[in-house]
Amino acid sequence: MNLSQFLLILRAHMKIILMIFGVTVAATLVVSLLLPKQYKASSSVVLNYKATDPVTGLMVTAQALPGYMPTQVNIINSRSVALAVIDNLKLVNEPSVKESYAASGTSTDMRNWLADILLRNLDAVASRDSSVIDITYKGRDPQFVATMANAFAEAYQQVSMQLKLDPTRKASAYFNDQIKVLRDNYEKAQVKLSKYQQDHGITNLDNRMDVESNRLNDLSTQLVMAQGALSEAQSRRQAAGRAQDSPDVNANPLVQNLKANLAASEARFEQAAKRLGKNHPDYMNAKAEVDGLRAQLAAAVSATSASVGTNATILQKREAEVRAEFDAQKQKVLELNRTRDELSVLSRDLDSAQRAYELTAQRYMQTNLEGQSNQSDISILATAVPPTSPSSPRIVINLILSMFVGFVLGVAAALGLELINRRVRSEADLVEGLGLPVLGSIAVPSMDGKRDRRLILGRGSRSLPA
Repeated sequence: MNLSQFLLILRAHMKIILMIFGVTVAATLVVSLLLPKQYKASSSVVLNYKATDPVTGLMVTAQALPGYMPTQVNIINSRSVALAVIDNLKLVNEPSVKESYAASGTSTDMRNWLADILLRNLDAVASRDSSVIDITYKGRDPQFVATMANAFAEAYQQVSMQLKLDPTRKASAYFNDQIKVLRDNYEKAQVKLSKYQQDHGITNLDNRMDVESNRLNDLSTQLVMAQGALSEAQSRRQAAGRAQDSPDVNANPLVQNLKANLAASEARFEQAAKRLGKNHPDYMNAKAEVDGLRAQLAAAVSATSASVGTNATILQKREAEVRAEFDAQKQKVLELNRTRDELSVLSRDLDSAQRAYELTAQRYMQTNLEGQSNQSDISILATAVPPTSPSSPRIVINLILSMFVGFVLGVAAALGLELINRRVRSEADLVEGLGLPVLGSIAVPSMDGKRDRRLILGRGSRSLPA
């Protein structure tokens, strides 16, 4: 079907098209006039969102929460907000509401029944690139729809604030319980540290540690010196066993003096022995002098050797005493180190318990104040006013749409009738339908005075009324 054939079909069924068009427009006009007038009122709210985690206290921006605005729209459309509106306006006490509820025969309680009805006429739309939400309510009474739009905005504020305060109050109760536990832990840590200091007599451990460490260093120096002196004394004692080789014996002034006197006496004795006989008094005196000096020298050597051994014994005992004091001081310092480590652990436990208690107390005060706050993050940007003109029915728009629909229906009806009873409307229809060439056409007047067309075919042709 080409355009000319389509136009011919429309021309042939023009009456039907116009009839359907007129019926559609008329029906639309009648229905639009008979429909009750509907009014819409809108109230706008703006969200100043600042989210704080009730446990960590960290700030979270609204942009970091995907789906935040759709969530707020769902809250507005929730049953909780509708019930808040009913309670705020005390709608369940209205006689008309009671009569409607009684006539409904529903088993649902009045508040929820009324909430379902209110939510049907509510529409909340969030702006795409802003934090503004438009709350629209529709109904038959202009004053009522404005009142309901404003009531839903206020109820949304209340419910949103309640949703924010409930977690904060729960967190406050949680911190309150934790404060008691942490306070007990802090007090136990204090008692444990104090008892440990009393048991070990600790007043100033750092000063005592410095004193004991210095004493240990001094004893270490004394021990090294005592060991050196003992080693030297033991070497001298071993050498004192051979008096003639002992440096201590040879260096003794008395021994040296006796040796010198003995040498002189022996020299005189040798001279007397050469000159005198054994029974001569001078000989005997010289010999007695030599024997006496030798006895004195032996006694001096023996006494000197004994003193060297005694000195070694004394030094050995002194070294043992210094070693014992050094070991005892070392154990004391090690015990102080262990005590200091244990005291440090107890001090750190006390500091940790105190820090945890202080942080928890600070968070408790913050959440407690937030739980008592009645400031909402939602502000009413614009209140609804009673509309002056109805939002529906829109007669002009409905008529324009009915014209379009009526024309489409008329065209569809014409095409349907043409498909049911196909007629020859032009030479092209005859060529396509019979496959014969057209030799010519003549126009004849119709019964109503208008010209009609009759097609004359060629060889073996016949005429078909158009």
